[in-house]
Parts: sequence; C-alpha cells; structure tokens
Amino acid sequence: MRTTNTITAAERVLAALDVPDLASALALVETLQPHVGGFKVGLELCTAAGVPQVVSAVAAAGGAVFLDLKLHDIPNTVAGAVRSVCALGPAVRMLTLHTQGGAAMLRAAVEAAAAFPSRPLLLGVTVLTSMDQATLNDDLGVPARLEEHVVHLARLAQRCGLDGVVASPHEAAAIRRACGDELLIVTPGVRPAAAAANDQRRVLTPAEAVRAGANYLVIGRPITAAGDPAEAAAAIVAELEAAG
Repeated sequence: MRTTNTITAAERVLAALDVPDLASALALVETLQPHVGGFKVGLELCTAAGVPQVVSAVAAAGGAVFLDLKLHDIPNTVAGAVRSVCALGPAVRMLTLHTQGGAAMLRAAVEAAAAFPSRPLLLGVTVLTSMDQATLNDDLGVPARLEEHVVHLARLAQRCGLDGVVASPHEAAAIRRACGDELLIVTPGVRPAAAAANDQRRVLTPAEAVRAGANYLVIGRPITAAGDPAEAAAAIVAELEAAG
C-alpha cells in the first residue's frame, strides 16, 4: 500500500474480508493476493478470530492488512488501542478510527502511533456509506448537508495529523478540493457497473471513484461473493487500467 502517485491499478484495490471465520478469509487471501493490493479486515472477522491472530495469519499468507476497527472511545482508550495495533508490526498498513470521536481523540491516536518507528497509516472514518442525508439529519440530528459534513470531518482529520480519511466516492472530489493532494482518500461503496449496491447508499464504479480523487478502493461482495473471485478482481483492475 503506497501513498504516492505510483500506485498501480491492482494496488488500489483492497478486498474486504467480511467473512465469519479465519479459514474462509485465508482461502480468499490465497485466491486474491496476486490480484489486489491488500485486505480489509473488519469487526466480523476480528470478533470471531481475534485481531492478533487474523493479522498474523493474513500477513503469513502474503496479504497486507487494512485493519478497519473504527476506533471510537475516550482519548486514553483509543491511544491504548492504537499502541496495541502498532505493536503487531508492519503487517498492519492502515487503521481506521471515527473522526466523530473529536479532535482530542484523534490527536491522542496520532501521538500514540508516532512512538513507533513503523506504524500504520491512520484513517479517519467520516460518514458511513450506508447512511444518507435523511439518516444524518433525522436520526443523528446533524443539520448540515451530507457533503459539507463529510468535508468538515475530513478537515478535522487533516488538522489532527491523520494520514487520510474513509469516505463515500461521492464526497471524494469535494474532500480533494478542500484538503489537497496529500490526504489519502479510501473509498468503500465502490461497485462495478453490473454489481448490486446491497446496503450501500452512495456508490460509484471503481473508475469513477478514482477519477473523483480516491487513492484506494475497498471492494467486498462484488469480488468475494463472485463465482470466481480472482476473475472478478482482475476485471476491476482491468477497468481501472483502461480508465487510465
């Protein structure tokens, strides 16, 4: 997982290991590792198998780990969790935490990670791609337009020293305009044109997401639920290469 403009099409693709057990995850890693840049490991798999065990096993199979824990707690607790993740070593390339934990929490995470010579990239989750304008306004009581709120949270993450953010591809262009080229943008909610949106509300195709400013694309079911996951991943990479 590189952070420069030399990222290849395959390196941009992070396959989501949203599966219930480690054996299923490792089968996907073995199949997909030659075709993608890394693997998103989230709460389902980590709860089932344990974070250290999952990281170790995926790394041993040759996969780079995007650890999507979405840390959100008081600053001291999040700092401790970040230190624990950093202690797992360089296999963890990216780690997520919720920007809505606030500036003190985000800065505590950055400070904790800075104590390690090798640390994961810290990414702030903005607004989940399963949420829409009504969810933001009516359920959460946030009066802003969704795009404005995402940009606000991205700027907060940048001010606090995070390396990047996680956001819908629909907000990627606005984040890029507001935050410049240095801030990494990782986008879930990416679906090839023929794929179902499932529970995602704000989606774009892989090529559209990259054109909007995304550096990395988290793609789950269009790859992992395909009849041939390796072929599905290769098709997405080919789409990105064709788009330039």
